[in-house]
Amino acid sequence: MESLNTMRSYTIVRMPEAVQNVSKERIKYIIFGCGSTGYNVAEELEQENEDLIIVDKDEKRVEDLRDQKYEALVRDLRDPNLMEGLPVPEVAFILANDRDANLTALKTIKNRYPATYVIARATDPVSVDLLQQEGADIVLYPQEVVARTAIHHIRKLHSSRLALRLYDMLAAWEGTLCIVTHLNPDPDSISSAMALSMVARHASHNKLTCRILYEGDIGHQENRAFINLLEIKMERLTPQILEECNYIALVDSSGPGTNNELPKTTRVNIIIDHHKNGEHPSTVADFIDIRPGVGATASIMTQYLMELDIPVSKSVATALLYGIRADTRDFKRNVTPQDLNYAAFLLPLTDSDLLDKITSPSISQETVEIIGNAIRNRRVKSGYLFSNVGFIRNRDALPQAADILIHLEGVNTALVYGISDQNIVISARNKDIRLHLGNVMAEAFGPIGEAGGHATMAAAMIPLNYFSMVKEKEDLLGLIIDPILKRFSNIVGLDNNEGSQ
Repeated sequence: MESLNTMRSYTIVRMPEAVQNVSKERIKYIIFGCGSTGYNVAEELEQENEDLIIVDKDEKRVEDLRDQKYEALVRDLRDPNLMEGLPVPEVAFILANDRDANLTALKTIKNRYPATYVIARATDPVSVDLLQQEGADIVLYPQEVVARTAIHHIRKLHSSRLALRLYDMLAAWEGTLCIVTHLNPDPDSISSAMALSMVARHASHNKLTCRILYEGDIGHQENRAFINLLEIKMERLTPQILEECNYIALVDSSGPGTNNELPKTTRVNIIIDHHKNGEHPSTVADFIDIRPGVGATASIMTQYLMELDIPVSKSVATALLYGIRADTRDFKRNVTPQDLNYAAFLLPLTDSDLLDKITSPSISQETVEIIGNAIRNRRVKSGYLFSNVGFIRNRDALPQAADILIHLEGVNTALVYGISDQNIVISARNKDIRLHLGNVMAEAFGPIGEAGGHATMAAAMIPLNYFSMVKEKEDLLGLIIDPILKRFSNIVGLDNNEGSQ
Protein backbone atom coordinates (compact mmCIF):
# COMPACT_ATOMS: atom_id res chain seq x y z
CA MET A 1 0.00 0.00 0.00
CA GLU A 2 1.27 3.46 -0.82
CA SER A 3 2.40 5.92 1.85
CA LEU A 4 0.02 8.67 3.04
CA ASN A 5 2.28 11.39 1.59
CA THR A 6 2.22 9.72 -1.83
CA MET A 7 -1.53 9.37 -1.68
CA ARG A 8 -1.96 13.01 -0.72
CA SER A 9 0.14 14.09 -3.66
CA TYR A 10 -2.21 12.13 -5.90
CA THR A 11 -5.15 13.96 -4.29
CA ILE A 12 -3.62 17.34 -5.03
CA VAL A 13 -3.19 16.62 -8.73
CA ARG A 14 -6.67 15.04 -8.81
CA MET A 15 -5.85 11.60 -10.14
CA PRO A 16 -9.10 9.65 -9.66
CA GLU A 17 -7.42 6.24 -9.67
CA ALA A 18 -5.13 7.24 -6.81
CA VAL A 19 -7.93 8.97 -4.94
CA GLN A 20 -9.82 5.71 -4.80
CA ASN A 21 -6.86 4.11 -3.07
CA VAL A 22 -7.04 6.41 -0.02
CA SER A 23 -10.69 5.85 0.80
CA LYS A 24 -9.93 3.65 3.82
CA GLU A 25 -7.20 5.90 5.28
CA ARG A 26 -7.86 8.27 8.17
CA ILE A 27 -6.96 11.91 8.64
CA LYS A 28 -7.32 14.37 11.50
CA TYR A 29 -9.14 17.23 9.73
CA ILE A 30 -10.93 18.02 6.48
CA ILE A 31 -12.25 21.53 5.81
CA PHE A 32 -15.17 21.73 3.38
CA GLY A 33 -15.56 25.26 2.03
CA CYS A 34 -12.58 27.57 2.34
CA GLY A 35 -13.74 31.17 2.31
CA SER A 36 -12.39 33.59 4.92
CA THR A 37 -13.71 31.51 7.83
CA GLY A 38 -12.33 28.26 6.46
CA TYR A 39 -8.98 29.84 5.66
CA ASN A 40 -8.62 31.19 9.21
CA VAL A 41 -9.38 27.75 10.62
CA ALA A 42 -6.82 26.21 8.26
CA GLU A 43 -4.16 28.65 9.43
CA GLU A 44 -4.81 27.79 13.06
CA LEU A 45 -4.65 24.04 12.37
CA GLU A 46 -1.50 24.45 10.30
CA GLN A 47 0.25 26.03 13.30
CA GLU A 48 -0.52 22.85 15.25
CA ASN A 49 1.10 20.74 12.52
CA GLU A 50 -2.04 18.64 12.23
CA ASP A 51 -2.93 16.55 9.16
CA LEU A 52 -5.32 18.57 7.01
CA ILE A 53 -7.07 18.46 3.63
CA ILE A 54 -9.12 21.34 2.21
CA VAL A 55 -12.06 20.84 -0.17
CA ASP A 56 -13.61 23.74 -2.11
CA LYS A 57 -15.56 24.13 -5.36
CA ASP A 58 -13.59 27.18 -6.52
CA GLU A 59 -10.69 26.00 -8.73
CA LYS A 60 -8.77 29.28 -8.46
CA ARG A 61 -9.03 29.20 -4.66
CA VAL A 62 -7.79 25.62 -4.60
CA GLU A 63 -4.80 26.52 -6.78
CA ASP A 64 -3.97 29.41 -4.42
CA LEU A 65 -4.15 27.07 -1.44
CA ARG A 66 -1.79 24.62 -3.14
CA ASP A 67 0.64 27.45 -3.80
CA GLN A 68 0.65 27.99 -0.03
CA LYS A 69 1.51 24.29 0.45
CA TYR A 70 -1.94 23.26 1.61
CA GLU A 71 -3.32 19.95 0.38
CA ALA A 72 -6.47 20.97 -1.50
CA LEU A 73 -9.09 19.36 -3.73
CA VAL A 74 -11.80 20.76 -6.03
CA ARG A 75 -15.27 19.39 -5.24
CA ASP A 76 -18.82 20.71 -4.90
CA LEU A 77 -20.24 20.27 -1.41
CA ARG A 78 -23.59 19.33 -2.99
CA ASP A 79 -22.02 16.36 -4.81
CA PRO A 80 -23.41 13.09 -3.41
CA ASN A 81 -19.96 11.57 -4.11
CA LEU A 82 -18.28 14.25 -1.99
CA MET A 83 -16.49 11.72 0.22
CA GLU A 84 -15.42 9.29 -2.49
CA GLY A 85 -11.69 8.69 -2.33
CA LEU A 86 -11.15 10.98 0.65
CA PRO A 87 -9.63 9.75 3.93
CA VAL A 88 -12.03 9.29 6.85
CA PRO A 89 -11.83 12.53 8.89
CA GLU A 90 -11.85 12.55 12.66
CA VAL A 91 -13.21 16.11 12.47
CA ALA A 92 -14.98 17.71 9.51
CA PHE A 93 -15.40 21.49 9.29
CA ILE A 94 -18.25 22.53 6.96
CA LEU A 95 -17.69 26.26 6.53
CA ALA A 96 -19.04 27.40 3.15
CA ASN A 97 -21.11 30.58 2.93
CA ASP A 98 -23.99 28.59 1.41
CA ARG A 99 -26.75 27.18 3.60
CA ASP A 100 -27.92 24.46 1.20
CA ALA A 101 -24.39 23.35 0.36
CA ASN A 102 -23.47 23.06 4.05
CA LEU A 103 -26.65 21.14 4.86
CA THR A 104 -26.11 18.72 1.94
CA ALA A 105 -22.46 18.14 2.87
CA LEU A 106 -23.47 17.47 6.49
CA LYS A 107 -25.99 14.81 5.43
CA THR A 108 -23.45 13.18 3.11
CA ILE A 109 -20.73 13.01 5.77
CA LYS A 110 -22.98 11.83 8.61
CA ASN A 111 -24.61 9.16 6.45
CA ARG A 112 -21.25 7.72 5.46
CA TYR A 113 -19.23 8.33 8.64
CA PRO A 114 -21.61 8.75 11.62
CA ALA A 115 -18.69 8.83 14.10
CA THR A 116 -17.00 11.80 12.43
CA TYR A 117 -17.19 14.91 14.58
CA VAL A 118 -18.77 17.69 12.48
CA ILE A 119 -18.52 21.43 13.06
CA ALA A 120 -20.86 23.25 10.68
CA ARG A 121 -21.33 26.92 9.85
CA ALA A 122 -24.82 28.42 9.89
CA THR A 123 -25.47 31.34 7.57
CA ASP A 124 -28.69 32.47 9.28
CA PRO A 125 -30.73 31.67 12.42
CA VAL A 126 -32.94 29.18 10.55
CA SER A 127 -30.00 27.08 9.42
CA VAL A 128 -28.81 26.75 13.01
CA ASP A 129 -31.80 24.51 13.79
CA LEU A 130 -31.57 22.66 10.47
CA LEU A 131 -27.90 21.78 10.96
CA GLN A 132 -28.52 20.65 14.53
CA GLN A 133 -31.41 18.44 13.42
CA GLU A 134 -29.20 16.77 10.81
CA GLY A 135 -26.62 15.82 13.43
CA ALA A 136 -24.00 18.58 13.49
CA ASP A 137 -22.04 18.26 16.72
CA ILE A 138 -21.33 22.00 16.87
CA VAL A 139 -23.07 24.74 14.89
CA LEU A 140 -21.28 28.06 14.51
CA TYR A 141 -23.31 31.14 13.67
CA PRO A 142 -20.63 33.82 13.06
CA GLN A 143 -22.77 36.79 14.06
CA GLU A 144 -23.60 35.11 17.36
CA VAL A 145 -19.97 34.12 17.94
CA VAL A 146 -18.87 37.72 17.37
CA ALA A 147 -21.54 39.01 19.77
CA ARG A 148 -20.56 36.56 22.51
CA THR A 149 -16.89 37.34 22.03
CA ALA A 150 -17.60 41.06 22.28
CA ILE A 151 -19.58 40.59 25.50
CA HIS A 152 -16.84 38.35 26.93
CA HIS A 153 -14.15 40.93 26.18
CA ILE A 154 -16.12 43.87 27.54
CA ARG A 155 -16.80 41.97 30.78
CA LYS A 156 -13.14 41.03 31.06
CA LEU A 157 -12.14 44.64 30.42
CA HIS A 158 -14.60 45.83 33.07
CA SER A 159 -13.32 43.35 35.66
CA SER A 160 -9.71 44.24 34.82
CA ARG A 161 -10.41 47.92 35.36
CA LEU A 162 -12.13 47.15 38.67
CA ALA A 163 -9.09 45.20 39.84
CA LEU A 164 -6.73 48.03 38.88
CA ARG A 165 -8.96 50.65 40.52
CA LEU A 166 -9.04 48.65 43.75
CA TYR A 167 -5.27 48.23 43.63
CA ASP A 168 -4.62 51.94 43.04
CA MET A 169 -6.99 52.91 45.85
CA LEU A 170 -5.33 50.54 48.33
CA ALA A 171 -1.88 51.75 47.25
CA ALA A 172 -2.77 55.27 48.40
CA TRP A 173 -3.93 54.21 51.87
CA GLU A 174 -2.02 53.96 55.15
CA GLY A 175 -3.17 52.82 58.55
CA THR A 176 -5.56 49.96 59.42
CA LEU A 177 -7.92 48.23 57.00
CA CYS A 178 -10.59 46.22 58.81
CA ILE A 179 -12.08 43.49 56.63
CA VAL A 180 -15.49 42.44 57.95
CA THR A 181 -16.90 39.05 57.02
CA HIS A 182 -20.61 38.35 57.16
CA LEU A 183 -22.35 37.11 60.29
CA ASN A 184 -21.30 33.55 61.23
CA PRO A 185 -18.69 33.56 58.43
CA ASP A 186 -18.33 30.69 56.00
CA PRO A 187 -15.26 29.66 53.93
CA ASP A 188 -16.26 31.92 51.01
CA SER A 189 -16.37 35.01 53.24
CA ILE A 190 -13.22 34.10 55.19
CA SER A 191 -11.11 33.21 52.15
CA SER A 192 -12.23 36.41 50.41
CA ALA A 193 -11.06 38.40 53.42
CA MET A 194 -7.69 36.63 53.28
CA ALA A 195 -7.32 37.44 49.58
CA LEU A 196 -8.28 41.09 50.04
CA SER A 197 -5.72 41.33 52.83
CA MET A 198 -3.08 39.96 50.43
CA VAL A 199 -4.03 42.49 47.72
CA ALA A 200 -3.96 45.35 50.25
CA ARG A 201 -0.53 44.46 51.61
CA HIS A 202 0.89 44.06 48.10
CA ALA A 203 -0.60 47.34 46.84
CA SER A 204 0.41 49.41 49.89
CA HIS A 205 3.85 47.80 50.27
CA ASN A 206 2.76 46.75 53.78
CA LYS A 207 1.78 50.28 54.79
CA LEU A 208 -1.71 48.93 55.51
CA THR A 209 -2.31 46.73 58.53
CA CYS A 210 -5.15 44.32 57.76
CA ARG A 211 -7.45 42.84 60.40
CA ILE A 212 -10.10 40.24 59.60
CA LEU A 213 -13.17 40.73 61.81
CA TYR A 214 -16.25 38.60 62.36
CA GLU A 215 -19.45 38.47 64.40
CA GLY A 216 -21.61 35.56 65.49
CA ASP A 217 -20.29 32.00 65.70
CA ILE A 218 -18.17 29.65 63.62
CA GLY A 219 -20.03 26.46 64.41
CA HIS A 220 -19.80 24.24 61.34
CA GLN A 221 -17.12 21.61 61.91
CA GLU A 222 -15.62 22.13 58.45
CA ASN A 223 -15.43 25.89 59.02
CA ARG A 224 -13.63 25.42 62.34
CA ALA A 225 -11.22 22.96 60.74
CA PHE A 226 -10.72 25.41 57.88
CA ILE A 227 -9.67 28.22 60.24
CA ASN A 228 -7.54 26.04 62.52
CA LEU A 229 -5.63 24.16 59.82
CA LEU A 230 -4.91 27.28 57.77
CA GLU A 231 -4.05 29.21 60.96
CA ILE A 232 -6.29 32.12 59.95
CA LYS A 233 -6.15 35.00 62.38
CA MET A 234 -9.61 36.45 62.99
CA GLU A 235 -10.88 38.83 65.67
CA ARG A 236 -14.34 39.43 67.05
CA LEU A 237 -15.71 42.77 65.95
CA THR A 238 -16.22 45.17 68.86
CA PRO A 239 -17.06 48.89 68.98
CA GLN A 240 -13.52 49.55 70.23
CA ILE A 241 -11.91 47.75 67.29
CA LEU A 242 -14.26 49.54 64.90
CA GLU A 243 -12.97 52.87 66.18
CA GLU A 244 -9.41 51.76 65.42
CA CYS A 245 -10.22 51.15 61.74
CA ASN A 246 -9.08 53.79 59.26
CA TYR A 247 -10.89 51.91 56.46
CA ILE A 248 -13.61 49.24 56.43
CA ALA A 249 -14.19 46.57 53.79
CA LEU A 250 -17.11 44.14 53.54
CA VAL A 251 -16.63 40.81 51.80
CA ASP A 252 -19.49 38.45 50.90
CA SER A 253 -21.91 41.03 52.30
CA SER A 254 -23.59 43.78 50.31
CA GLY A 255 -23.76 46.63 52.82
CA PRO A 256 -23.61 47.64 56.48
CA GLY A 257 -26.39 45.96 58.43
CA THR A 258 -26.94 43.31 55.72
CA ASN A 259 -25.95 39.91 57.16
CA ASN A 260 -23.67 41.74 59.59
CA GLU A 261 -24.23 43.74 62.76
CA LEU A 262 -22.62 46.96 61.60
CA PRO A 263 -24.87 49.99 62.09
CA LYS A 264 -26.48 50.86 58.76
CA THR A 265 -24.93 54.32 58.98
CA THR A 266 -21.37 52.90 59.14
CA ARG A 267 -19.03 54.46 56.60
CA VAL A 268 -17.77 51.54 54.48
CA ASN A 269 -14.99 51.97 51.93
CA ILE A 270 -15.06 48.66 50.03
CA ILE A 271 -17.91 46.24 49.23
CA ILE A 272 -17.21 42.99 47.35
CA ASP A 273 -20.04 40.46 47.10
CA HIS A 274 -21.86 38.02 44.83
CA HIS A 275 -25.36 38.36 46.29
CA LYS A 276 -28.17 40.54 45.04
CA ASN A 277 -28.73 43.70 47.03
CA GLY A 278 -32.06 45.50 47.09
CA GLU A 279 -30.59 48.84 48.05
CA HIS A 280 -27.66 50.12 46.01
CA PRO A 281 -24.92 51.03 48.50
CA SER A 282 -23.22 53.64 46.30
CA THR A 283 -23.68 56.33 48.96
CA VAL A 284 -21.67 54.43 51.58
CA ALA A 285 -18.71 52.94 49.70
CA ASP A 286 -15.77 54.16 47.63
CA PHE A 287 -15.41 50.85 45.77
CA ILE A 288 -18.23 48.42 44.96
CA ASP A 289 -18.04 45.15 43.06
CA ILE A 290 -21.24 43.12 43.37
CA ARG A 291 -21.69 40.30 40.82
CA PRO A 292 -24.81 38.21 41.45
CA GLY A 293 -23.99 35.98 38.47
CA VAL A 294 -20.80 34.61 40.08
CA GLY A 295 -20.94 31.49 42.25
CA ALA A 296 -18.70 32.77 45.05
CA THR A 297 -17.05 35.96 46.27
CA ALA A 298 -13.83 33.90 46.37
CA SER A 299 -14.06 33.72 42.57
CA ILE A 300 -14.07 37.53 42.35
CA MET A 301 -11.05 37.72 44.64
CA THR A 302 -9.22 35.08 42.59
CA GLN A 303 -9.84 37.12 39.46
CA TYR A 304 -8.28 40.17 41.17
CA LEU A 305 -5.16 38.18 42.03
CA MET A 306 -4.91 36.91 38.46
CA GLU A 307 -5.48 40.31 36.84
CA LEU A 308 -3.00 42.01 39.15
CA ASP A 309 -0.41 39.22 38.79
CA ILE A 310 0.00 38.94 42.56
CA PRO A 311 1.79 35.76 43.70
CA VAL A 312 -0.71 33.58 45.59
CA SER A 313 0.50 31.81 48.72
CA LYS A 314 -0.39 28.17 49.25
CA SER A 315 -2.63 28.95 52.23
CA VAL A 316 -4.61 31.65 50.37
CA ALA A 317 -4.94 29.45 47.26
CA THR A 318 -6.20 26.56 49.41
CA ALA A 319 -8.65 28.84 51.20
CA LEU A 320 -10.02 30.38 47.99
CA LEU A 321 -10.45 27.02 46.26
CA TYR A 322 -12.28 25.67 49.29
CA GLY A 323 -14.40 28.85 49.41
CA ILE A 324 -15.47 28.36 45.78
CA ARG A 325 -16.12 24.66 46.33
CA ALA A 326 -18.16 25.26 49.47
CA ASP A 327 -20.37 28.02 48.02
CA THR A 328 -21.03 26.08 44.80
CA ARG A 329 -21.41 22.77 46.64
CA ASP A 330 -18.48 21.21 44.82
CA PHE A 331 -19.43 22.94 41.54
CA LYS A 332 -22.99 21.57 41.50
CA ARG A 333 -24.92 24.71 42.54
CA ASN A 334 -24.97 28.25 41.11
CA VAL A 335 -21.67 27.55 39.33
CA THR A 336 -20.52 29.52 36.28
CA PRO A 337 -17.72 28.94 33.75
CA GLN A 338 -15.79 31.71 35.50
CA ASP A 339 -15.89 29.80 38.80
CA LEU A 340 -14.45 26.75 37.06
CA ASN A 341 -11.72 28.83 35.40
CA TYR A 342 -10.68 30.39 38.69
CA ALA A 343 -10.73 27.00 40.44
CA ALA A 344 -8.49 25.61 37.68
CA PHE A 345 -6.06 28.48 38.26
CA LEU A 346 -5.97 27.82 42.03
CA LEU A 347 -5.79 24.02 41.95
CA PRO A 348 -2.04 23.60 41.27
CA LEU A 349 -1.25 26.22 43.94
CA THR A 350 -3.14 24.51 46.77
CA ASP A 351 -2.13 22.10 49.52
CA SER A 352 -4.19 19.02 48.61
CA ASP A 353 -3.43 17.19 51.87
CA LEU A 354 -4.63 20.17 53.89
CA LEU A 355 -7.76 20.42 51.76
CA ASP A 356 -8.55 16.77 52.47
CA LYS A 357 -8.22 17.36 56.21
CA ILE A 358 -10.52 20.40 56.06
CA THR A 359 -13.25 18.47 54.28
CA SER A 360 -13.08 15.47 56.65
CA PRO A 361 -13.49 16.92 60.17
CA SER A 362 -15.21 15.25 63.11
CA ILE A 363 -18.88 16.11 63.73
CA SER A 364 -19.91 17.53 67.10
CA GLN A 365 -22.56 15.82 69.23
CA GLU A 366 -24.73 18.94 69.07
CA THR A 367 -24.73 18.85 65.27
CA VAL A 368 -25.79 15.19 65.30
CA GLU A 369 -28.58 15.98 67.80
CA ILE A 370 -29.89 18.88 65.71
CA ILE A 371 -29.87 16.76 62.55
CA GLY A 372 -31.68 14.03 64.49
CA ASN A 373 -34.30 16.51 65.75
CA ALA A 374 -34.80 17.82 62.22
CA ILE A 375 -35.45 14.31 60.94
CA ARG A 376 -37.80 13.37 63.80
CA ASN A 377 -39.80 16.62 63.76
CA ARG A 378 -40.29 16.92 60.00
CA ARG A 379 -43.72 17.66 58.57
CA VAL A 380 -44.35 17.41 54.84
CA LYS A 381 -47.21 18.78 52.78
CA SER A 382 -47.44 19.07 49.00
CA GLY A 383 -43.67 18.72 48.61
CA TYR A 384 -42.84 21.32 51.30
CA LEU A 385 -41.01 20.11 54.41
CA PHE A 386 -40.92 22.07 57.68
CA SER A 387 -38.93 20.97 60.70
CA ASN A 388 -38.54 22.56 64.14
CA VAL A 389 -35.25 21.66 65.88
CA GLY A 390 -35.89 23.80 68.97
CA PHE A 391 -33.16 25.75 70.78
CA ILE A 392 -29.76 25.86 69.05
CA ARG A 393 -26.31 27.08 69.99
CA ASN A 394 -24.70 26.07 66.69
CA ARG A 395 -26.73 27.61 63.85
CA ASP A 396 -24.40 26.02 61.27
CA ALA A 397 -26.08 22.68 62.00
CA LEU A 398 -29.33 23.97 60.44
CA PRO A 399 -28.07 24.07 56.81
CA GLN A 400 -26.52 20.63 57.30
CA ALA A 401 -29.93 19.32 58.37
CA ALA A 402 -31.63 21.06 55.44
CA ASP A 403 -29.08 19.55 53.05
CA ILE A 404 -30.07 16.08 54.25
CA LEU A 405 -33.84 16.58 54.30
CA ILE A 406 -34.09 18.05 50.80
CA HIS A 407 -33.08 14.64 49.45
CA LEU A 408 -36.06 12.87 51.01
CA GLU A 409 -38.45 11.35 48.48
CA GLY A 410 -41.38 13.65 47.72
CA VAL A 411 -39.68 16.76 49.13
CA ASN A 412 -39.04 19.71 46.79
CA THR A 413 -38.46 22.47 49.35
CA ALA A 414 -37.18 22.09 52.93
CA LEU A 415 -37.24 24.68 55.73
CA VAL A 416 -35.45 23.83 58.97
CA TYR A 417 -35.80 26.34 61.78
CA GLY A 418 -34.66 26.83 65.34
CA ILE A 419 -34.27 29.54 67.96
CA SER A 420 -31.07 30.95 69.45
CA ASP A 421 -30.47 33.50 72.18
CA GLN A 422 -31.29 36.40 69.89
CA ASN A 423 -32.97 35.13 66.71
CA ILE A 424 -35.24 32.68 65.02
CA VAL A 425 -33.02 31.11 62.37
CA ILE A 426 -34.34 29.45 59.21
CA SER A 427 -32.27 27.51 56.69
CA ALA A 428 -33.94 26.43 53.45
CA ARG A 429 -33.13 24.28 50.43
CA ASN A 430 -35.03 23.91 47.16
CA LYS A 431 -35.04 21.77 44.02
CA ASP A 432 -38.29 23.06 42.48
CA ILE A 433 -37.17 24.87 39.31
CA ARG A 434 -40.36 26.99 39.36
CA LEU A 435 -39.41 28.56 42.69
CA HIS A 436 -36.63 31.07 43.38
CA LEU A 437 -36.16 30.32 47.05
CA GLY A 438 -34.03 33.37 47.84
CA ASN A 439 -36.64 35.75 46.46
CA VAL A 440 -39.47 34.03 48.34
CA MET A 441 -37.54 34.06 51.62
CA ALA A 442 -36.71 37.76 51.17
CA GLU A 443 -40.35 38.58 50.47
CA ALA A 444 -41.65 36.49 53.36
CA PHE A 445 -39.14 37.32 56.09
CA GLY A 446 -37.26 40.41 54.90
CA PRO A 447 -39.76 42.88 56.42
CA ILE A 448 -39.28 41.36 59.90
CA GLY A 449 -35.62 40.39 59.75
CA GLU A 450 -32.87 39.50 57.28
CA ALA A 451 -33.53 37.01 54.50
CA GLY A 452 -32.44 36.07 51.00
CA GLY A 453 -30.19 33.77 49.03
CA HIS A 454 -30.09 31.83 45.77
CA ALA A 455 -32.70 29.87 43.83
CA THR A 456 -31.75 26.58 45.51
CA MET A 457 -30.56 27.71 48.94
CA ALA A 458 -31.54 30.56 51.25
CA ALA A 459 -31.73 31.61 54.87
CA ALA A 460 -33.53 34.00 57.20
CA MET A 461 -32.84 35.45 60.62
CA ILE A 462 -35.63 37.08 62.65
CA PRO A 463 -34.51 38.99 65.78
CA LEU A 464 -36.11 38.49 69.18
CA ASN A 465 -35.65 41.96 70.60
CA TYR A 466 -38.03 41.56 73.50
CA PHE A 467 -37.10 38.12 74.83
CA SER A 468 -34.02 37.17 76.84
CA MET A 469 -34.72 34.09 79.01
CA VAL A 470 -33.10 31.10 77.35
CA LYS A 471 -35.37 28.59 79.12
CA GLU A 472 -38.40 30.16 77.45
CA LYS A 473 -37.00 29.97 73.93
CA GLU A 474 -38.47 26.67 72.79
CA ASP A 475 -41.95 27.57 74.11
CA LEU A 476 -41.63 30.95 72.43
CA LEU A 477 -40.73 29.36 69.11
CA GLY A 478 -43.77 27.11 69.28
CA LEU A 479 -46.04 30.10 69.91
CA ILE A 480 -44.86 32.43 67.17
CA ILE A 481 -43.53 30.21 64.37
CA ASP A 482 -46.94 29.49 62.77
CA PRO A 483 -47.77 33.09 61.83
CA ILE A 484 -44.17 33.65 60.74
CA LEU A 485 -44.16 30.62 58.43
CA LYS A 486 -47.61 31.58 57.14
CA ARG A 487 -45.92 34.43 55.28
CA PHE A 488 -43.88 31.87 53.35
CA SER A 489 -46.85 29.56 52.77
CA ASN A 490 -49.03 32.35 51.43
CA ILE A 491 -46.39 33.39 48.90
CA VAL A 492 -45.89 29.86 47.53
CA GLY A 493 -49.65 29.15 47.62
CA LEU A 494 -49.50 26.50 50.32
CA ASP A 495 -52.08 26.06 53.09
CA ASN A 496 -49.88 26.21 56.20
CA ASN A 497 -52.23 24.41 58.56
CA GLU A 498 -50.31 21.13 58.39
CA GLY A 499 -46.87 22.21 57.23
CA SER A 500 -45.73 24.04 60.34
CA GLN A 501 -46.91 21.85 63.19
